[in-house]
Amino acid sequence: MDTILILDFGSQYTQLIARRIRELQVYSEILPWDAPVEKMAETSPVGIILSGGPSSVYENNAPSIPPFVMQADVPILGICYGMQAITRIMGGQVIPAGEREFGPSQIHVLRSNPLIPEETLDVWMSHGDRIDKIPEGFMILAENPNCPFAAMGNIEKRIYGVQFHPEVRHTPRGLEILRRFVLEICGATASWTPESMIDMAVERIRAAVGNSRLLSAVSGGVDSSVATALAARAVGERLNAVFVDHGLLRKNERTYVEKVFSPLMGDRFVCIDSSERFLQNLEGVSEPEVKRKVIGETFIRVFENHARSLGRIDYLVQGTIYPDVVESSAPERNKAARIKTHHNVGGLPDDMDFKLVEPLRYFFKDEVRLVGEALGLPRELVWRQPFPGPGLAVRCLGEITSERLDCLREADAVFTEELTAAGWIKSSAIGEEDRAAQAFAVLLPVRSVGVMGDQRTYQEVVALRAVTTEDFMTADWARLPADLLARTANRIVNEVSGVNRVVYDITSKPPGTIEWE
Repeated sequence: MDTILILDFGSQYTQLIARRIRELQVYSEILPWDAPVEKMAETSPVGIILSGGPSSVYENNAPSIPPFVMQADVPILGICYGMQAITRIMGGQVIPAGEREFGPSQIHVLRSNPLIPEETLDVWMSHGDRIDKIPEGFMILAENPNCPFAAMGNIEKRIYGVQFHPEVRHTPRGLEILRRFVLEICGATASWTPESMIDMAVERIRAAVGNSRLLSAVSGGVDSSVATALAARAVGERLNAVFVDHGLLRKNERTYVEKVFSPLMGDRFVCIDSSERFLQNLEGVSEPEVKRKVIGETFIRVFENHARSLGRIDYLVQGTIYPDVVESSAPERNKAARIKTHHNVGGLPDDMDFKLVEPLRYFFKDEVRLVGEALGLPRELVWRQPFPGPGLAVRCLGEITSERLDCLREADAVFTEELTAAGWIKSSAIGEEDRAAQAFAVLLPVRSVGVMGDQRTYQEVVALRAVTTEDFMTADWARLPADLLARTANRIVNEVSGVNRVVYDITSKPPGTIEWE
């Protein structure tokens, strides 16, 4: 399978580069810029992309292009910092920009070239440095008033650089630029399909576990369900699955999971009620990172106890997906800032009995769903609303108590019911761009004054969150109809004890995250 290697210099957009390339049905893999050369060589890339990053190339100890890149004899595309790194290593000059550019801009393409359509293009800039002199053998491909070298290329050597971000949606023709690089300049074959994803995942599971037995952690969401299905295809009867009721579930969640998985796995699937243990461990905990670590460790201890009852089990299957890894800033991406620690990535204890198997670790959410459909999982399961592993703990801000969880659980159920009835839940990979890909309620540790039945109230606030997104790496708030929001708010205030005010979150990602914690 043809691979585009992406070397990460610390940009928060790096994962989007990989995502856009996979939209072209070409496999892409991200490695840090200073990864071992053997690891880079293993990818056998047909092209290399150098990401953006927060550093300046002229700083001491600034990230630099490893020798492997120039020795690989494949096309190269540098984006922002990547372009500046190419410039510096090949004899050009980079200086601080007189006027920094962050946000929308326009570039004018100066000459016909294999990479960029010949016209004026809207692009997204994000840079504080600029190129003052391009390397010998390169030509200027595009410019704008603040950036005379907005794009450059050495067509003979197939090395290109762009000062803008083609991977973000704010560059409307960005995917076309990446298509030209990947499919035409690199000559990659578009073979990254759901079937090839399944084959790759199954092969990796078998190579990792050999003849060992596995335990799969099922949460009821699409990620853990697809991971379990892939593990079952890879090892068959050597897989057992467990669903842990941690007391932080959505309304009727346990009933739904038992209904789906019991017929699929028979007596190799069990539900364990550990709600009392989780709530005891979370007592007095309100800081989000501490919540996640407490939950991650408690999960592992419950899994370990169950595994001992089954005999020797060496591997734990988890539904970790790529956005989890990126936001947690796992070791292989330690150049990027940690956004939050996902309980199943950075929140796990070091002394656990298992080795992890994560079949979806480098899959995006939409790819997981495509794989789920190809595996024949129920459509209702594949298109369920995402639910975080820590459950309502990261939607119940502040102290976690049974009473507050019950309140949140009911408010969330009302919101889901109203969205479903109005047809506002996304249920397809095609179209429905304005529908909510994820929607939920959040209980805030904030009280406000209200009036009910001529009586003063002083109760908590529920925030509603609904977002539209393709990849869950960026998201926008869903433009829900006012009457739908009004109906939902009215029901929550009237039906949910302890709540007298409802607000709607209109923050995009970035700057916010989808979940509040």
